[in-house]
Amino acid sequence: MMDDLFGNKADADRSDGELTQEQLNEISELSKKGYQLLKEGLLERAEACFSEILSMDPSNNYALVGMGDTLRKSRHFQDAIKYYQSCLSNHRGNNYALFGLADCYKALHQYNRAIDIWEEYLIHDDKNITVLTRIADAYRKVRNYEKSNEIYQRVLKMESNNSYCLIGLGHLNYDFRDYEKALYYWEKMLELNKSRVDIRVLTSLGNCHRKMKTFDEGIPYFEQALKMQPNNFYALFGLADCYRGLHIPDESVKYWNRILGLDPRNKVILTRAGDAYRNMGEQEKAQEYYTNALDIEYDIYAVLGLSLINRDKGNYEESATTIRNIIDKDPKNPRFYLELADVYRKWGKEKDAVQVLSDFLKTGNKNQVIQDMYNELKGR
Repeated sequence: MMDDLFGNKADADRSDGELTQEQLNEISELSKKGYQLLKEGLLERAEACFSEILSMDPSNNYALVGMGDTLRKSRHFQDAIKYYQSCLSNHRGNNYALFGLADCYKALHQYNRAIDIWEEYLIHDDKNITVLTRIADAYRKVRNYEKSNEIYQRVLKMESNNSYCLIGLGHLNYDFRDYEKALYYWEKMLELNKSRVDIRVLTSLGNCHRKMKTFDEGIPYFEQALKMQPNNFYALFGLADCYRGLHIPDESVKYWNRILGLDPRNKVILTRAGDAYRNMGEQEKAQEYYTNALDIEYDIYAVLGLSLINRDKGNYEESATTIRNIIDKDPKNPRFYLELADVYRKWGKEKDAVQVLSDFLKTGNKNQVIQDMYNELKGR
């Protein structure tokens, strides 16, 4: 297969007819040895073999691709690109060089350049599933849903249970917020791999249910993931957030605290745990968590949490002042208007509550919860 891709072997090793038969034999042995070392992951030794070939024959396609592959696997992508390009300048249709070059651009997040090279590769081999899935992935990265989906579907027609394709389609639809379609592809992936479940598929399925707010259906996936990896952040976060969505704070806080056991200075998790304790009525504990979050860095939700503790204690003026300051920092967030209106309502100042909700609606932003509260208060 290598001879087919690189052209005639004797021609590939030739350098203007100047190499002796002894050198040609040595190059052949070094090439075989270099690719075997590369296959075994012995990159420095492989690089030495290819470098020795290039010292004798600077345009040797085997060695140029070998050096490119070695440097790519060492994550020296810019250096690898030079070798692939050098190979392609002598042998434009070299599939190995095209493949390696595209992979380098992908690793450098230059997805459009990677797509161009893979498209060129397909001119020579338009049935290569590995390349097709890579192109579909790259189109997904540049948020071209139509092209990405088209190529993934093309792969499915060739290989209906291709794992990379199913996972890619799951991510594609998740990225474009079609969570039901994402569920379909990830569930199919799960069904096909019952004996060796991928934890990332489990957390992805759980996250779809989080986004769809079907929290109770997401919990079993996160629980299964935790059985596989008891400290998996995504599984712990998913479970905590599902219980938060189900308004079961005493369950939620268990998982927030497990995350904090692994990452005690995570201010977002400290704030979430503070919210759980506040909803459980443990105000002092909640205040402790909010304060710890703010000791790390300013967090608008920790400040909000402290203001809601003041509201619950009847310190309405202090609470309202704090939330108004928060709104000044983030004037488009509907939650802050709802919380401020709630403070005024509990304070007995319903006219002020109506004004707050009206202020939000005048911005042109729409929110059904705010509209409903506004209509309710206005109708009294």
